[in-house]
Amino acid sequence: MIPEFHSFGKILIFTGIIILMVGILFLFGDKIPFLGKLSGDIVIKKKCFTFYFPVVISIILSLIISLILYLLKK
Repeated sequence: MIPEFHSFGKILIFTGIIILMVGILFLFGDKIPFLGKLSGDIVIKKKCFTFYFPVVISIILSLIISLILYLLKK
């Protein structure tokens, strides 16, 4: 097998796993009790507009993904 295809296959598998995890998060995100209720998340509610930015969740997910990538590189 050509070595370039071997590394490309690993990238495709890893990308598929990430897409699967995001899909599961979209399906079951409202059932996770702490999601969206952490202090530090930005919520702006107006009369006809609601803006939500999950700062803390973004940091936690970034740390988890960084740890997974670090462990995969070893």
